Amino acid sequence: MSRLSNKLTPRRLKLAFYLTLIAILLLVGYRIYLSIFETTYHAVHAEQIERIQDQTDGPTDDELHFAVVGNINNSVGLFERKMVPRLNRAELDFVVSAGNAVSGGGEDKYRALYRTLSHLEMPYLLTVGEKESGAFGSFNYYEHFGPYFFGFRAGGSQFLFLDSTDPDTYPFQLHWLKEQLRDPSAAHRFVFIGHPMFRTTQKSPLDFDDQYLTDEAFRDRLHALFRTHGVDAVFSSNLHLFDEQSRDGVRYVVTGGAGGLVLNDDTSFYHYVDVNTAGENVSITVERLDIGQHQVFKTLESLWFFIHSLFYVGHLNFLLVLGLLILLAIKLYSSIFVERDYYRNYDLDTSPWAGRSLSVAMVTNNYLPFIGGVPISIDRLRRGLEQLSHRVRIIAPSYADPDDGKTDVVRIPTLLTMGRNGEFRLANPLSPRIRRGLKAFSPDLIHIHHPFWLGWAAQWHARRLKVPTVFTYHTRLEHYSHFVPLPGPLFRNLIAHTAIRRFANRCNGVIVPTESAEEYLRVIGVTAPIYVHPTGIDFDRFQADEPEAVEALRRRHGIGSDERVLVSVSRLSREKNIDFLISAMDELRRRSDQPFRCLIIGDGDEHERLQGRIDALDLAEVVTLVGAISPDEVARYYQLGDAFVFASKSETQGMVILEAMAAGLPVVAVRSSGIDDVVNHESNGFKTAEDIDRWTNATRQLIEDDALRRSMAAQAVTTARRHAIDHFARDVAETYAQVLAQFRTDRQESSR
Repeated sequence: MSRLSNKLTPRRLKLAFYLTLIAILLLVGYRIYLSIFETTYHAVHAEQIERIQDQTDGPTDDELHFAVVGNINNSVGLFERKMVPRLNRAELDFVVSAGNAVSGGGEDKYRALYRTLSHLEMPYLLTVGEKESGAFGSFNYYEHFGPYFFGFRAGGSQFLFLDSTDPDTYPFQLHWLKEQLRDPSAAHRFVFIGHPMFRTTQKSPLDFDDQYLTDEAFRDRLHALFRTHGVDAVFSSNLHLFDEQSRDGVRYVVTGGAGGLVLNDDTSFYHYVDVNTAGENVSITVERLDIGQHQVFKTLESLWFFIHSLFYVGHLNFLLVLGLLILLAIKLYSSIFVERDYYRNYDLDTSPWAGRSLSVAMVTNNYLPFIGGVPISIDRLRRGLEQLSHRVRIIAPSYADPDDGKTDVVRIPTLLTMGRNGEFRLANPLSPRIRRGLKAFSPDLIHIHHPFWLGWAAQWHARRLKVPTVFTYHTRLEHYSHFVPLPGPLFRNLIAHTAIRRFANRCNGVIVPTESAEEYLRVIGVTAPIYVHPTGIDFDRFQADEPEAVEALRRRHGIGSDERVLVSVSRLSREKNIDFLISAMDELRRRSDQPFRCLIIGDGDEHERLQGRIDALDLAEVVTLVGAISPDEVARYYQLGDAFVFASKSETQGMVILEAMAAGLPVVAVRSSGIDDVVNHESNGFKTAEDIDRWTNATRQLIEDDALRRSMAAQAVTTARRHAIDHFARDVAETYAQVLAQFRTDRQESSR
């Protein structure tokens, strides 16, 4: 059990609060700083074009010197810190991005790019590429930089920018481009388009079809215009390499080495393209840069960029990060500074509860008249507690014929029924009957028997009534994935264990029937106090001797006097592993000369399928599906039997095994949790792996060796006697007292 162990906890909680408050103020301050000092910018291209024209359009100025870069991809470590200084020293008139200057179209990416480009000492222009338009980036581009396609004149040359990302605009762009190219006075013409128009001569592993301009009709009409009107060069990006080729006198240049992914080989390398116009000549050269960035710094850069983006863009992201940091701070505080004592508090004073009658409310998702291990266990605990003068009220689903008698049961309306006979019922967890039933009863404690549905409602009401909760772990949920409309592996391997852990840790105590169940809960992370109390059985009832009734059963099923009788009690459902039992009976029939009958008591949604399998194996004279019977009649079947056989692997204890032992039946079972704690191998029975050969050999020994069977039967009775209801109820009542004492102690400490 973990608990606060000193009186300094409130002081430490205050310290954690102030530290968290400081963190909140710092984050809020940073958010305000970003909002105030991050420059707002609009129509950047208009300003940049004006700067270019002012410094290049003189009476004799017909020479231009500019650089073209591609695939900046928001690079800080490479483009901003290494390439920008080189560009600043190159005495350029301006710089043009041929596309993909950002790594994505988000607002944060555009603002980061604007901050990077502010380090350039000359004007700059951007071409719309895939990255600029991605994730609704077209809106950000238009708002901050201007139209997607545009043109201007500078130094006697014409510069035209096209948008290759939106096919819907291609017809209009062609019309616009044709009008722009009608001016015969331009000394040179340069076009910028994000997607390369033609296959490159250089090849790269990162070269894919969709990186090119895929509309061939648009491409061919563009090329015809370029050829007709004497376009000097067309610049593109989108590929992580440098390539230059000439088609009909038009030079097509692809540049993609300004900071994005490159391979650093002869084809893909960091570079920019240097363009010079002098008179009628146009010089285009590639400036290779032997630069690079260590992967660690790339990762750190990406991490900082991510953090900055979260804080800068959108109040929701900011609040989400802030909330997560607060939760993390509280969790770290609880893990590091709160001292924990994992041993049970042996100084608890349980006397206020140990010596008086308690009012215990039990909440369950199924109860009598539905026959199953959990309802029977609850009813036995109820009877045992009432014999000890405790008051018990049960909150359970409604059934057509509840047969409650004098039992104090509050029936909750059912929303949905499942199973062959509607035995599984989903009661309304929002029903006011739950609140009224609990409030009127005024329980000292609520005992919950399922970690979901009505169990959730019970926890909610317990918090409002300010009473502790105890949870009994009855069922291995992972074996019931076939009932859940979710992928089986997801439910078995994650959801079931998570649901049990979270529910158990929200309770003040957990009761398990076996030590193996306790081990499982600890492994999955349950830290709440756990108490091991094997479920009680009505030992005396199974000791009763009714030879006439037993003989009537033998005649009813046509069992010969020389036949050994194997009894199994189980719901006919997939998780009970009945198929294994049937296969074992088929094998046992071939291996043993001793006549035997196997009576499987219980019903379920697998009844028809299992009967079909029995018929297919010609086992109808050996295996009988008895169906559902009353609890009283089960005792007579145990008396009829010579041994009890069981194959389920989904039990936490296997209460029917203890009942059979009380009636003097040795057991053959498949080894699993719960079974392992009750069956002592080769003492009161056999437990084997899920192996037909081993299991069948063990069963064969019991039906053929009378002396062995009598010896194990005596040991079985001794084992069962230790699990009588009165012992069980007294142990659980003591646990209630401990939970109540600890609950009061915790509340007193938390109020200081």
